[in-house]
Amino acid sequence: MIVQVKRRRRKKRIVILGGGFGGVYAAIHLEKLLARQSAVEISLVSRDNFFLFTPMLHEIAASDLEITNIVNPLRKLLRKVEVLVGEVNEIDLPNKRVLISRGYRNHSQEIDYDHLVIALGSITNFYDIPGLIDLAVPMKSLRDAIQLRAQILRHLEEANFECNPAERQSLLTFVVAGGGFAGVETVAALNDFVREALPFYPALGEDLLRVMLVHSGPAILPELGESLGRYSEKVVEKRGVEIRLNTRVKSLTESRVFLADGVAIPSRTLVWTAGTVPSPIIASLPCAKERGRLLVNEFLRVPGWPNVWAVGDCAFVPDIRNPGSSHPPTAQHAIREGKVVAHNIAAILLGRPLRSFSFTTIGLLASIGRRMGVARVLGFNFSGFFAWWMWRTLYLSKLPGLDKKVRVAFDWTLDLLFPKDVCAVHDLDQRRDFHWPDRARNTSGNNGDHETTARRLIPARAEMA
Repeated sequence: MIVQVKRRRRKKRIVILGGGFGGVYAAIHLEKLLARQSAVEISLVSRDNFFLFTPMLHEIAASDLEITNIVNPLRKLLRKVEVLVGEVNEIDLPNKRVLISRGYRNHSQEIDYDHLVIALGSITNFYDIPGLIDLAVPMKSLRDAIQLRAQILRHLEEANFECNPAERQSLLTFVVAGGGFAGVETVAALNDFVREALPFYPALGEDLLRVMLVHSGPAILPELGESLGRYSEKVVEKRGVEIRLNTRVKSLTESRVFLADGVAIPSRTLVWTAGTVPSPIIASLPCAKERGRLLVNEFLRVPGWPNVWAVGDCAFVPDIRNPGSSHPPTAQHAIREGKVVAHNIAAILLGRPLRSFSFTTIGLLASIGRRMGVARVLGFNFSGFFAWWMWRTLYLSKLPGLDKKVRVAFDWTLDLLFPKDVCAVHDLDQRRDFHWPDRARNTSGNNGDHETTARRLIPARAEMA
């Protein structure tokens, strides 16, 4: 049975799809701009009832932060916005309605709108690599970080009593695929976490541990330039991480990672950070697309659909300062896009001029291990302790909510004084009572649909300035 939610005729309804940076910041600013407009109502549809601060996700996996400290309840952030927790199943643009499913029983609900903001983000792209979708651990959601931390600790426990040298080696070999921000920060945090945990396991030593980063390019962190990339390589290699460049993962089994250059690595843990693709919903829309993303104009409006807007990872936003190029799908851009799209929707409702979107990247920062970082801010390069301090200071300032800022700062302080926790209290890998439909098998996103969205029976799982 489909329940139809109808607005009162005298009200204008704005529906935002997606609870990431673009969607949440659009809702925050719409709430401020239209606070006194009783004839307008705003709804946000999100898979989760919280906003996840993804730049700190690797710190959850490495036991640097408590799980709830980087999430904010949407109902707490958005006091005057209707929050609808559910999956977006269909967007019917001609009839101005959205079909979602809610709750464990997937109750269908139909929502009509006057203005629609599409901010559905991206999902992990596994490129149809054999074994990857079933065995690899992504780093895209909170569940992914929880699963990775639990899997690391579980393998340490097993290796501590394992007598077979080959089995022990595969348990103690951790491979991260992808040399971008997510991959480098994850491998650095994972490496620190495992090495600090080893003293609690008397049968294990650092000579048995192997942590590896696999990257298809000639240098890691290509967004930061060659010099900072090479510096990062030296730092992580000095801390015991092996880096294999100019190669990629070819296939994966339960006990081995096979690379394109013919090398087979005995490992039971592969962390996949090497690709994303826009939400499969995007491919079904009758709109112009570029590289699988919704093409928008300088006002973030979808051409041909005057009341439809798109922001974030699922939108191809042209750079008006550099014709022919687009803004990168990063968190710092999504935040500003959310603000501009909120201004433009409010401008239409209030009869004011629209604002075009233009933003130049302020800085790019990455944490590369214990109290070391790299950064490019306003064209200047920084590295070492100061860059790491900048990384933490900036992200702490961007984290929504004063209470969360205090909790994270407190966690970081404790991390300086005490060893990391090695409790696998969130090891839920054996649960089989729920599905997780958010992983795509397609390679480009242009032909993706719900049938290509992967379903897994294990728990689910940006940079900014």
